[in-house]
Amino acid sequence: MFSFCSDPAALDGVNWLSCYLTTTKHMQLYYAVATVLLLLAITAPAALAFGFGGAMAARSHLLPIRWFGKSYISVVRGVPDIAFFLFFVIALDQGFEWMRHQVLCPDWDQPIRQGNDFVVCQAAKLPLGSAPQWVHETYGFFLAVLTFAIVFGAFAANVLFGAMRAVPRAQMETAEAYGMTRRQSFWRILVPQMWVYALPGLSNLWMVLIKATPLLFLLGVEDIVYWARELGGTVNPRFTEYPHGDWRMWYFLGLLVFYLGFTRVSEVFLEKLMIKLSHGQATTGGEAQRKAAA
Repeated sequence: MFSFCSDPAALDGVNWLSCYLTTTKHMQLYYAVATVLLLLAITAPAALAFGFGGAMAARSHLLPIRWFGKSYISVVRGVPDIAFFLFFVIALDQGFEWMRHQVLCPDWDQPIRQGNDFVVCQAAKLPLGSAPQWVHETYGFFLAVLTFAIVFGAFAANVLFGAMRAVPRAQMETAEAYGMTRRQSFWRILVPQMWVYALPGLSNLWMVLIKATPLLFLLGVEDIVYWARELGGTVNPRFTEYPHGDWRMWYFLGLLVFYLGFTRVSEVFLEKLMIKLSHGQATTGGEAQRKAAA
């Protein structure tokens, strides 16, 4: 990247380090950091949407929908995350290809399941073999986001379901006494008030989601832990102009600082959000605010 990096053998000290940290491989590490942050930015609202839908389904008055919502929460929460991460990627990928196969290849006369192989026509492949590399990477990232959203959405659904039940029943009865319909009471009374009860659980879930990002490697996405391990290991001079010994401790120390800093920023933000949500609420936090203002 720098002009003085043309001859690595003549470098030392800060110049060597600046050139070493701007190699193509290190750019992949920085790209992986951006990928993790983008994953969190997309997955958090997506998981919250899955969770909200699951919580609404779990409290539905229709038995099949209620059964589906509670089953979604119980099954996903009861199976190790790593099993679902490995399962959903394969299941979603094959499900998408099967749907495309039914539409694009109606004349296909061979079984899709051929022993242990899953075979669809070339037009139904996702992504297509002729697609550029960025399409393959985007598709893999999409599957990762969807998998994270489904898995963590179940935990969010359990938190939101409990928060909905924590809102005092008297609030809903008062709304109904004023002539509100069930739908109006839900959206105007229950939903605005449930967040203060849900935030502690959602905060913990956010921290778990941050720590779960290294599972991206299982989904075919090269994450920061992967690159830290690769770059930190002993590098032979035959493979790079910047050879070094085993530096994994320093790379993983950098990851430790990154995750601790990220979680600390999250804690400060969530604490301020909790104070804002507690204002005027009939909770311990809201009561403490009223006493402080008196």
